[in-house]
Amino acid sequence: MKLRLPFSARLLVFALLVPVVYAGPDREFKTTSLMKQEASTLVQLLEAYHYNKDAVKPSDFPQLISDYMKDGLDPYRLFFTAEDENAFRSKYGPQIETDLAYLGNIDAAFTIYRSYEERVQARTTWIFEELKRDYDFTVQESYAPDRSKSEFPANARAADELWRRRLKFELLQELLADKTPEAAKATVRKRYERMLKNVGDIEPFDVQEMFLSTFTRMYDPHSAYFSADTLKDFSIQMKLSLIGIGAVLSLEDDGYCVVKEVKPGSPADLSGQIHMNDKIVAVQQAGGENIEVIGMKLRRIVDLIRGAKGTKVTLTILPHDAVDAGKTKVVHIVRDVIKLDEARAFASIYDLPGDFGTTVPVGVITLNSFYGPSEDSTATETKNTATQDVAELIGKLKSQGVKALVVDLRRNGGGLLSEAVDLTGLFIAKGPVVQVRDSLGRLQVDSDNDSAVSYDGPLAVLTSRFSASASEIFAGALQNYGRAVIIGDSTTHGKGTVQAVLEMKNFLPRPSQTAADIGAAKLTVQKFYLPNGASTQKHGVTPDITLPSIDDYLPIGESDLPHALMWDEIRSVPFEGRALAKAFVQPLLSASRERQHTLEEFSYLNKNIDWFKERQEQKNLSLNLSARQLLKQADGDFKKTMDAERDRLAKNNYPSREVKLDSVLKSASTTPKTPAASADEGDTDALDAETQAKLDVHLREALRVVTDALRLNQDQSYWADGRAPLSASLHKG
Repeated sequence: MKLRLPFSARLLVFALLVPVVYAGPDREFKTTSLMKQEASTLVQLLEAYHYNKDAVKPSDFPQLISDYMKDGLDPYRLFFTAEDENAFRSKYGPQIETDLAYLGNIDAAFTIYRSYEERVQARTTWIFEELKRDYDFTVQESYAPDRSKSEFPANARAADELWRRRLKFELLQELLADKTPEAAKATVRKRYERMLKNVGDIEPFDVQEMFLSTFTRMYDPHSAYFSADTLKDFSIQMKLSLIGIGAVLSLEDDGYCVVKEVKPGSPADLSGQIHMNDKIVAVQQAGGENIEVIGMKLRRIVDLIRGAKGTKVTLTILPHDAVDAGKTKVVHIVRDVIKLDEARAFASIYDLPGDFGTTVPVGVITLNSFYGPSEDSTATETKNTATQDVAELIGKLKSQGVKALVVDLRRNGGGLLSEAVDLTGLFIAKGPVVQVRDSLGRLQVDSDNDSAVSYDGPLAVLTSRFSASASEIFAGALQNYGRAVIIGDSTTHGKGTVQAVLEMKNFLPRPSQTAADIGAAKLTVQKFYLPNGASTQKHGVTPDITLPSIDDYLPIGESDLPHALMWDEIRSVPFEGRALAKAFVQPLLSASRERQHTLEEFSYLNKNIDWFKERQEQKNLSLNLSARQLLKQADGDFKKTMDAERDRLAKNNYPSREVKLDSVLKSASTTPKTPAASADEGDTDALDAETQAKLDVHLREALRVVTDALRLNQDQSYWADGRAPLSASLHKG
């Protein structure tokens, strides 16, 4: 039997085999004078301005070492061992508060990073050796690919066994994609060659950013330290001034590039195939190599995706709801500027069955962001706002006789708070909409002061776990006033905080303010509260009627983030209105639950949810090829069955017609039409079958609920104070 040295014993040998290019001498990992000033200033800013300024106690500082190793450097707990963690905590834990807060010394971060780099180099060489042998995929063993909540392997020998299974898992994924064993090995080898190069590309300021951002996340998940380059990229994103796909990207702890936001009207949005929390696995230029970007620096990924207007980029996407890392899809995107008209609110009218063979027209307004004029808008440009557009659509819907209205916020991740306040004002006479409190307890109340009401009839707001920030203010305020029935996932996202970017140059001593490479702190400084005093933070807005949803089984809400600020409540402000009476909501809820138990479309929805839950609960995946092939076949058969059932049920969709803004109609009439292209040709307007919303179960149920509410609203036994339940607090002034 061949003697195999443990990984630790092979570390130095393997390190000698790694090309020097990956650890070039030009990278000097030590704390510079400017870094010291930024580090100590960051601590002062957190203690002075962060909403939860007392979150981190002196006794918490040693945890920074573990968090940096686990979340900043090695999120899947693969390269370090528990022995490493204990050694670094023992060495740096007792002094880390003094070093960071008082001295600004982050040498500990650089030392730990150097150790990480050595581990990656040695492990990569180990992988290259392992790939030379044959693998037996008939053995009954398993691997748990998601190690984000796991501890480090106990020691080097345990790490070797972990990596043996991981490597086998990665090869099996390629075999399931119909690659030959040789091609599978080549793909995996290239992946680790690229990872090794990515590690070698890390600069001292990248390490500084990882370490200091790990520290800020001990306060809350939305605070961060920006290096000078990241600050520049952040400013560009805010202005949307570069041509790209219109997606805001973030690098997660596991090395994946995640879509944090899809800009309405952008190429990514119009493709219908990219969604919030999807992961970008690879990027390919037209005619170029498909480059895997897992573990790559975010700046490099963004540079790959950006490009000239009209050029095509191909993305390999791992959908946010995928239960198998091998279930990726290829999306072709043509780079373009944001199409503002496509980003604006739009409406439809649905005809629902009424009494005695009649139909009830119900309007639906879809709003994907609370937009307003950009800071760069000129005086002559049309300054479109969400409130103005929704008001126009309401007028058009009313002129066509709609009896009830649904506002769809399922894809609305927020936007301008002022627009959320103004939009709420279209549905209430006047009154407070949101309370904003800062770290000093100072309170600002933003109110609708216009007594005019654009729509005073039965109203529902459709939400999801992706409805965040300003969306939650709008939905929560209307719920407080009893102005709308809230329908959707078990809760909204729960993003009830406000962040501010504080540039370091404004806080450093004057001689340092002229340095070109000064970063910034993005800190959580305020918190939202509804008129009744309840925070939207973490809990979000709980709907009056909950619908079954896969979203509820995905870690996509604020409550899933570590160190998220807690929910709380403050004193209510006076406002004329109150939540809908239980006597009114209960019949709506009972009727909806009855439909959820009897209608075929909910059976279809629940089958998909049950399948998803079952797959998601399979933490350990088999490394037996035959077993995985059977599972893949079963998943494929299930999808075919569900697609056929969806198409059959979609034949019962309610008849509908679109209602568009005048300016959008005018623009469409004057814009030359181009021949339609398929998605394969890179036309971002060509939707695939799955994105055409053939069967929108949640919207169909929202239409039925608001139609039920229309009937109850006409029954005076449900009235209080001489008015119907779903009507504005005051009559039009």
